[in-house]
Amino acid sequence: MSLEDLAAAVRDRFDDVLVARGEVTVIVDRDALLEALTWLREAPGVRMDFLSSVTATHWLDRAPAFWVDYELRSLPLQQRLRVKVGLGEDDASVPSVTQIFPTANWHERETYDMYGIDFAGHPALTRILLPADWPGHPGRKDEPLGGVPTWYVGATVPPIDERGMA
Repeated sequence: MSLEDLAAAVRDRFDDVLVARGEVTVIVDRDALLEALTWLREAPGVRMDFLSSVTATHWLDRAPAFWVDYELRSLPLQQRLRVKVGLGEDDASVPSVTQIFPTANWHERETYDMYGIDFAGHPALTRILLPADWPGHPGRKDEPLGGVPTWYVGATVPPIDERGMA
């Protein structure tokens, strides 16, 4: 199956399909996400049977502020497809897809940890990379750049956003 064949197959079902840089991207509403992923997994000629990644991007002063990105692969057809869902800054929640793709479990936890996006219905949505009491979400563009001070023998280097210009 060619990239053009895949794009044509999903255009029959979805209105917002983009082909760019050798990839097919489908943009869906949050409310249609579970139905869309189920169809993409089961539809003959598409068979996106493997979820390889879930991540997000954060855009300050844009609407939508977040884009949640699901990278799907069809092992039998040797194709990939991306599904994107836009979310507002004040409502960063999307349904968990773990019941459709069990591999989403850890990916959703990582995305929650880094961006603070709630995956409603996730079986155990807890931090996976950072300590449970870590304040904030470091993948967001409004988080400070610094991190923690670094100590050297006899000296310390402050976080980058606390360094003065010399």
